[in-house]
Amino acid sequence: MSVVSGALLAGMALPAAGALGLTAKSTAEGFDDIPDDFRTPPLTQATQIFDAKGGLIAKVYERDRTVLTADQMSPLMRQAQVDIEDARFYEHGAVDLKGVLRALSKNAESGTASQGASTLTQQYVKNVNVEKAGDDQAAVHEAQRKTLGRKIQELKVAIKLEEELTKDQILTNYLNITYYGNGAYGVEAASQRYFGKSNRDLTVAEAATLAGLVQNPSAYDPRLHPQAAQTRRDVVIDKMLENKHITAEQAREAKAAPLGLRFKEPQNGCITAGAGMGFFCDYVRHVVKQDPVFGKTAAERKGFWDQGGLNIYTTLDPDKQSAAQSAVSDNVRVTDSVSAAASMVEPGSGKILAMAQTRPYGLDKNKNQTVVNLNVDAAMGGGNGFQPGSTFKPVVAAAALEAGLSPIQEYSSPNRLEYPTMKTCAGTWKNDSRPKAVVPNESASEKGPYQLKKAMALSVNTYFVQMEQEIGLCPVKQMANKLGITSRASGKPLEEVPAMALGVEEVSPLTMANVYATFAAEGKHCDPVAITRITTVDGKDVPAPAGRCDQVFSDTTAQAINTILNGVTADGTGMALNLEGNRQIAGKTGTSDQKKAAWFNGYTPQLATAVWLGGPNGGVEMRNITINGKHRTEVFGADGPGPIWQDAMNRALRGAPKQSLKMADIPDPLPPKPDPSPTETGASQPATTPPGQQR
Repeated sequence: MSVVSGALLAGMALPAAGALGLTAKSTAEGFDDIPDDFRTPPLTQATQIFDAKGGLIAKVYERDRTVLTADQMSPLMRQAQVDIEDARFYEHGAVDLKGVLRALSKNAESGTASQGASTLTQQYVKNVNVEKAGDDQAAVHEAQRKTLGRKIQELKVAIKLEEELTKDQILTNYLNITYYGNGAYGVEAASQRYFGKSNRDLTVAEAATLAGLVQNPSAYDPRLHPQAAQTRRDVVIDKMLENKHITAEQAREAKAAPLGLRFKEPQNGCITAGAGMGFFCDYVRHVVKQDPVFGKTAAERKGFWDQGGLNIYTTLDPDKQSAAQSAVSDNVRVTDSVSAAASMVEPGSGKILAMAQTRPYGLDKNKNQTVVNLNVDAAMGGGNGFQPGSTFKPVVAAAALEAGLSPIQEYSSPNRLEYPTMKTCAGTWKNDSRPKAVVPNESASEKGPYQLKKAMALSVNTYFVQMEQEIGLCPVKQMANKLGITSRASGKPLEEVPAMALGVEEVSPLTMANVYATFAAEGKHCDPVAITRITTVDGKDVPAPAGRCDQVFSDTTAQAINTILNGVTADGTGMALNLEGNRQIAGKTGTSDQKKAAWFNGYTPQLATAVWLGGPNGGVEMRNITINGKHRTEVFGADGPGPIWQDAMNRALRGAPKQSLKMADIPDPLPPKPDPSPTETGASQPATTPPGQQR
């Protein structure tokens, strides 16, 4: 005993008199200041993510913990933990000399090291070191190593800590940091995990059960080893009675009580979210880990997320989410070779109101689950996106109108057209392929001349290629950028090629929903917003990303686009997609090369929705295919994603007031005049107007 005591005292560099007088406020003169982490440890806590109406989407955490103040804890819990762990806690200093001597004596008698002598303060210091190690297993192992050097260092910190904090403060910190098994850190998480109630509501028996777990959470796990847990609980009850913290009657009642578990499985992460909200939950995680408002570096942002202890309030509307999720699930089965995804955005604010897809969020491929968010770009947890097809044509139209072209612009629009030479931002694009690349219209009967409104309604490919030729590719790319299409969904840059007009560069449904929300908001583009407010668990506000909005085209262009896209749903490819109550809508169908993706994007003044349908990896050709139990010869935007859009919008807008789009007066073209006979004019007239000229 003398040898051990001498080693400890020498290691602490304490005078012998000081060491022997270790009372509740033992001297620690000559020690370096202890790190703040020991006074107020930065404990990782659970973060809660809420929808726009305050409903819980998910609880996410590195460690499930809710930090309590002393007055939020059950006095029974505090007493039970002290009685079983360190009954003389309030009497001794950082080192309990009597406890050391007693342990040495008993261990000498038994020939083992079964009796420990660490005080609760020393255990707390060790727990802080383990907490600071985080997920670094080597650091955790080092913090738990039973070496003389580590023990001396812990003693130094414990002595200094007892000089700076009260016993009650140390006990509160200890009860918040300690592990109680089954993923529960701290007394509140443990109370909820094992008994489904707040710590302040625990009974004597329940408090004793939890206090007994700390020594060995696995061996005393009340689910796996109920008899061992009950025996340990009764030992704690006896200690509470011995220390006069409960009466003999309370002790008898507590021992007679069953364990009474109401165990709650750990609910951690976006995988626990219901109503298809797991993907949006994961999107929020990506926002926090990427937005500079949460830290200058990726490491700082990760640390902010991992630390937790946040209440994150989001834009997700649970009613619209339900509408979108029901629509994609009712029209496409999870076992189908294709999937559907839908994003809803509020025009004028950029708020993401819904994010749904057929495949459920999860890791079980046998259940067709996935963690790839088909609604967003790769950087935000999505894939590489999908070709938007003709839903990109309104971007070309907006660029042309802003460049000064008329909304009754007419082109010859032949049935087939060799891609012409076009100007780019940095030079010229030329059709150098051999044979020359050709763009066809969808059907052999589609040939001009056409004006813009009719060309959009029928989705005439050659019309928009001729429009691109007149204004150049640079204005198209610039308009795409203004509307939020700054790159492909994969992160690769947009290419200035004539096929841009036909939607060959992959994008995500959220991106396209936001483009159409800009049309609905009369040219006001807002970056997508997922988070409205963040607070700490104690109610303090945390800076959240500020939404940014810009006017990206004129009111005149906006009203023309509304009118043109309303024509698509009035007498064009989307004419079958009218909504309940004849709400005024505007939108555009789209189908990619080889029918590997089909879209319908549309809006009312208060809601924009983009729906995509296709193979999750982009490789399913939708010809002779069965979707939702029905055989399809081929799939187009109007008959594949279109009905999903219609279903989602009807559900989402049910009960909402009708609003009208601001429209422009765009006259329909006059019917072509029959060719006069040579006897009347003396010569035949050209059948079409030259490209780039108006009638």
